[in-house]
Amino acid sequence: MDEFFRVSQCSSTKDMWEILEVTKEGTNDVKRARKHTLILEYELFMMQPEETMADVQKRFTHIVNHLIGLGKVFDKEELNIKVLKYLDRSWQPKVRTTFETRDLSKLSTAALFGNLMEHELKLKILKEQEIMERRTKGIALKTSIHSETSEEEENPEHDETLSLLTRKFSRFLKRKNQDRTQQRKRYSKPNESTFSNFTCFGCGKPRRIKAYCPNNQIKEKFVNKKGERGRGKRAYIS
Repeated sequence: MDEFFRVSQCSSTKDMWEILEVTKEGTNDVKRARKHTLILEYELFMMQPEETMADVQKRFTHIVNHLIGLGKVFDKEELNIKVLKYLDRSWQPKVRTTFETRDLSKLSTAALFGNLMEHELKLKILKEQEIMERRTKGIALKTSIHSETSEEEENPEHDETLSLLTRKFSRFLKRKNQDRTQQRKRYSKPNESTFSNFTCFGCGKPRRIKAYCPNNQIKEKFVNKKGERGRGKRAYIS
């Protein structure tokens, strides 16, 4: 109905044709602008990351078909070289083989894409096989580790030896701690609370011991000084 309303007021088929031509293809300026845009896309065409070969074929064919519709002419070799030249780095071995073994001037673009899709399928199968091998190796490694640990758990001699060593080590640590506490008690200075029930034999006062009595220490100092003076006089007389 849209097409009918566009041409319903025309008086001749020539007018109808011109209206439909401008509507579908645009004016000459529009065609020229579209052609330049498509040529730029064709020149910058490259395989995108994570893009499959089917996606590459769809995008490349869309650009080429529109350029051919606008009057651009291509030959088979040019199109094939364009496809192979701008594939991803992972495709370089296949690209080199294709250049060496195929005649690109006689090979159609559809046949080239079919060959590339076949190679992509083989790579996918190999990748899946590698993933399966890695998984099986990981499962085997986990199983071997689990079996080793289960054998160690099932071995009673190993458990008895380990428990015996643990008991001996704990006894050694306990004995060492007791020796340390005894040494601290031996070399620790007595507190006043320990002298509460004692009486000094020197001065007779409570809560004192003769060894720590201040009066007894003063007497000892005085006696020592007196003895040193006496020794000095004896040496002078001699």
